[in-house]
Amino acid sequence: MFSALISGSALAATVYKTDDAELKVGGRAEAAFNISDDNESDETSAFKDKSKARVNLVGKTNISDNLYGFGKYESEFTTDSDDTSTINNRYFFAGLGTSFGEFSYGKQDSAQVQVTDFTDMMNTFDEAAADLIDANKDKRKNNFVYSGKFDALSVKANYIASEQKDNNSFGASAVYGFDFGLKLGLGYTSQDQGTLSEDQLNFGVQYKLKALTLGAIYGTGTKVSNDAEVDAEMYELATKYSFGSTTLIAAYNYQQVDSADTKDQIALEVEHKFNSSLRTYAGYMLQQLDNKDNQLQAGIRYDF
Repeated sequence: MFSALISGSALAATVYKTDDAELKVGGRAEAAFNISDDNESDETSAFKDKSKARVNLVGKTNISDNLYGFGKYESEFTTDSDDTSTINNRYFFAGLGTSFGEFSYGKQDSAQVQVTDFTDMMNTFDEAAADLIDANKDKRKNNFVYSGKFDALSVKANYIASEQKDNNSFGASAVYGFDFGLKLGLGYTSQDQGTLSEDQLNFGVQYKLKALTLGAIYGTGTKVSNDAEVDAEMYELATKYSFGSTTLIAAYNYQQVDSADTKDQIALEVEHKFNSSLRTYAGYMLQQLDNKDNQLQAGIRYDF
């Protein structure tokens, strides 16, 4: 079952391999920009560079017939307006794999991501509403994760040990895939932050039929502090259709917290893949909330 938890670029090159171990290197170089009045200030224009590069290392070593070790590291490089480079450690974790699942610790995705990924289809503006609480997010540090694959059923559980007192979280999720292209997902996560207690329940569905993919997730959550309770909900809808090397993608993101709309946007994108390594894309986001401006984003990406 070594694959799902530590997968990197599909084009990753094997740079070292023996009978007992292997190391793969992959990544991307992406030149992109965003244009929106939201980028403007007294000193900045509507144009904002969104370029970045990523490098990942994925390794595996066989210990016995039913036991192996694995690890992954991925960094992202960006440059701000002052040409100051920033390195973000996106993932770094290691663990053991067995015949009944993988166990790992480090900075890695929460258990909810396999459900919220149902609407992850764009290069630009999707997945804007899914996280009602921090414990629902991807790339969480101090994260203990179990991942198991049992025929059509994929299960995950995680526990995040905070370095702050009374600030731990846990979660679990399950995804079941049917032979005719349908996947159903369910997840729950909870987090304590001092006197604040938060939880979120996620439902997801995805359907693939040849060139068409449809995805939807719905989440509901509560935040309780002393005697005060705040309710929140979200939903995301996404679809994509590919004809040849070109894909059209549309997504809708909505989030409401304490009866107030916090996310409400429609995004459209066109992507063209020249081959397995090179793609270009352009997306436009229409904001439905007051005091928020529409956005245009485009880029070209090389995967290796």
